[in-house]
Amino acid sequence: MKKILVIILSVFITTVFAQKPNQDKGTFKEFKPGYYQNYILKGIKDFEESEKVNTERYFKQDLTGMTFPKDLKLYKTYWHNKPVSQCNTNTCWCYSTTSFLESEVYRLTGQKVRLSEMFTVYWEYVEKARRFVREHGNSAVAEGSEGNAVTRMFKMYGAIPFETYTGLKPGQKYLDHSKLIEEISIYLKHIKETDNWNEEEVIATIKSILNYYLGEPPTKVVINNQTMLPTEYLKNILKINMDDYVDVLSLSQQPFFKQVEYPVPDNWWHSHDYYNFPLEDYMKIVKKAIRSGYTLAIGGDVSESGFSPFDQVAMIPTYDIPVEYINDDARQFRFSNESTTDDHGMHMVGYYELNGVDWYLIKDSGSGSRNVGEGSETFGYYFFREDYVKLKMMDFMVHKDMIAEYLPKFK
Repeated sequence: MKKILVIILSVFITTVFAQKPNQDKGTFKEFKPGYYQNYILKGIKDFEESEKVNTERYFKQDLTGMTFPKDLKLYKTYWHNKPVSQCNTNTCWCYSTTSFLESEVYRLTGQKVRLSEMFTVYWEYVEKARRFVREHGNSAVAEGSEGNAVTRMFKMYGAIPFETYTGLKPGQKYLDHSKLIEEISIYLKHIKETDNWNEEEVIATIKSILNYYLGEPPTKVVINNQTMLPTEYLKNILKINMDDYVDVLSLSQQPFFKQVEYPVPDNWWHSHDYYNFPLEDYMKIVKKAIRSGYTLAIGGDVSESGFSPFDQVAMIPTYDIPVEYINDDARQFRFSNESTTDDHGMHMVGYYELNGVDWYLIKDSGSGSRNVGEGSETFGYYFFREDYVKLKMMDFMVHKDMIAEYLPKFK
């Protein structure tokens, strides 16, 4: 009997170890136009139909036969405005963080507000140009920024309701900043070449460019029959304190439990305000926040093969790295070799736990999340499996209460 048991056990062990774990596969896909090409570009008057069509194939995870939790009813969600498009602009940093702050206004005061993204973008361009002059051209001026640029601009200039400043010119359906940034870049290049560092003159010219493309922003707003400054609207009506919001990072190239600089071009003013956490704690904060009634503004890489805009899902395939091997080194390795970048900012607004694994509901302003079509209830959303957040989402903004227990370590 003992001999038979040994034989059975031996056969069982051999069978188990002979089985291969489930392995994801990749495939090459043909380019097909989505919401960006079919709606936004065609809605821009200056778009040329003769523009070349992308015929290159690209490598993506093969999702054939796979199912995903994409029913919004499955998710525990928190109040947020419905997804809005950033159109033909690279201002996801502003859309995602503004959406996050709108949710914070509701969480803290119960007010449902829609705030102007372009008011913040306008003043961000002004401040970029100002630093460009003061640094004698040694400062980036581009469309991108980081999420904490929004809280920085709110502190300096306040906020206003969306309907008071949309950034759209009369008759314009979609925002298009392509010529705006081109004109600003040409002008600032001329300033550098001519060594003309007259700050007052440069700022006046930048404002005139912005006024032409976006319209001149209001200096006052009328709320409940009261006229007030944008800074007063922020303080007295929205009632959120920009000092209550923190940016969380996880990169082992810098000391953990220190406030550090996020070393990416979009952090153009070199903010050193990022709280740098080990990855394990980073993910604990994400999970704690989204389960405690808080949302998060997140930023990271959306260029991976496991990120599928037409399927609205993002995950890390096993051919990249098995999930159990995702750690600080795996994350840092990809950042150091630049296969992880800070492509895109989004808003995490809910979660669903499936078989012990979190899926996160991501509100998005980019075009990829709209490929599903305007009639779909998931229009403007993504569904991120937690391994994607763990490896590829590089930073997030959250209310400081969510890191309160860690703050003594930073002192």
